[in-house]
Amino acid sequence: MTQSITRRLLLQGAAAASLLPAAPALVLAQAAPIRLGPLVPLTGAGGSYGPIMARAMRAVVDEVNAAGGVLGRRVELSVEDDQTNPEAGVRAARKLIDVDKVSAIVGTWASSVTTAVAPLCWESKTFLATVSGADSITLLPHQGYIARTQPNTTLQGRKFGEFALEQGAKRVFFVSPQTPFQKSQFDNITLAVKAKGGETGALIYDDKKPSYRSEVDEILRFRPDALILGGYAPDTTVLLRDLFRAGFQGRKIAFGYSVNQKLVESLPAEVVQNIFTISPSSDEASGAYARLVKLIGVANPDPYTTQVYDQVNLILMAIAAAKDSSGTAIRDTLRKVSQAPGGAKVDNAIDGLKAIAAGQAVDYEGASGPCDFLDSGDITDSRFRYEQVRDGKIALVKIA
Repeated sequence: MTQSITRRLLLQGAAAASLLPAAPALVLAQAAPIRLGPLVPLTGAGGSYGPIMARAMRAVVDEVNAAGGVLGRRVELSVEDDQTNPEAGVRAARKLIDVDKVSAIVGTWASSVTTAVAPLCWESKTFLATVSGADSITLLPHQGYIARTQPNTTLQGRKFGEFALEQGAKRVFFVSPQTPFQKSQFDNITLAVKAKGGETGALIYDDKKPSYRSEVDEILRFRPDALILGGYAPDTTVLLRDLFRAGFQGRKIAFGYSVNQKLVESLPAEVVQNIFTISPSSDEASGAYARLVKLIGVANPDPYTTQVYDQVNLILMAIAAAKDSSGTAIRDTLRKVSQAPGGAKVDNAIDGLKAIAAGQAVDYEGASGPCDFLDSGDITDSRFRYEQVRDGKIALVKIA
């Protein structure tokens, strides 16, 4: 599904033009636009995240266009729905690359989608910014055309294992559908748990089944005192019902993107009571986070929304610094605006573009965190948010 906002931007641009000198407005109108392609899950298992992610990206672009665009050019978005499905993601990416001629694809969410789309990007020299976490993604031969703001699954798996130990678990079981990250997730849970003398087990299931009673029986035979749920919301919903019916009493720990408020409200309170969730933590004390909250009118944006907000800010600043909107220019310039040593500290593209125009180096500090990248495309550090379902609400336990 295409949700071009070109017409709306033009209307908004007309209003903004009244605030700009006549000559720059004319130049902005005549220059070829810079095109970016948000590719997000508007439907499917990740469908609760995509709409607000797209909204955050629109907010940045609207703000930048109102201030005069980038390199004297308007920025346009063509939003595509990957349906949380690799095949649909590839079709949408093909359109963004071949028809819309975007400089960058932004915001792929599911690791399976990112893995499928990534080769199209590096082959076409289109930059790809993703919020997917599977270790395998940045191990692909991407030639630098991939960067992600999501911590990889090596780090996430270790955090899950360590948290299970903190909860007193000695026997930890990991249950997940087949995903690009399940092996790395389990391997790193196991490293953390066995280092303290614990035991682990794992089961991979079909995420389309209407019941998991046989899988629950296998889980219970392991006698786990903590169960880590590695699925998405639809299959996790079914699994939680069957675990409750089977009388499982151990700790349950899940990804925050699956056991979210929508899932909690869809199940009886006793089914979801006391489930722990773990998510990458946004930097809620940052100026970028406050600016994002004001722009989109959402009090507590999820981690993926804060990440795509940062990604669009960074990409637009990279284009300005390179004086070139190609994917290769974004690749080669990204780290010069994300982490330039001694650079001007900025937390939004408007201030960053001003600094770049003044000839200053830039060190961006984002809503999701520092946004400093390794050569591999991974971020250098991340904090995590630990929460628990209590009486039908998700309550913060700690950020660490």
